[in-house]
Amino acid sequence: MKQRLLLTFLLTLIFWGQTYAQEKMDSPFKFIEIGGVNVFGKSIDNQTRCVHWHSQLDIIAIKFKCCDKYYPCFSCHEEEADHEHEVWPQSEFDEKAILCGVCGTELSIKDYMASNNTCPHCASSFNPGCSNHYHLYFETKEIKTKPPTGD
Repeated sequence: MKQRLLLTFLLTLIFWGQTYAQEKMDSPFKFIEIGGVNVFGKSIDNQTRCVHWHSQLDIIAIKFKCCDKYYPCFSCHEEEADHEHEVWPQSEFDEKAILCGVCGTELSIKDYMASNNTCPHCASSFNPGCSNHYHLYFETKEIKTKPPTGD
């Protein structure tokens, strides 16, 4: 009898936990507003953290060249947008396309890349790992090397 009660209790906890997690994931914000700027996608807080990237340092949103909308990350754009993404060309790195989720300051791509992962307005720290994904958002130069000639 005790084993049956314990099993029923554990199954109830497991079932309730799965239902709660699913409800939480299925109801993301359509957009949040930070400093008068709308950020679209699956944000989980008011500093642009999303279901994909949500560490203390994940506090920027990026304006996508293709739709002129801010999203917390590439995955949020891919899940929500009805079009292919475009990267910002280097000739447009003076455009404001980065939003600090803490203070709402918009930074140019050039200023963001030179920021040393710190908001120049409020001194909040940005995730340095975001630079690993620049190729998803910004035109990057690839270093091309010539193959050896055998001489």
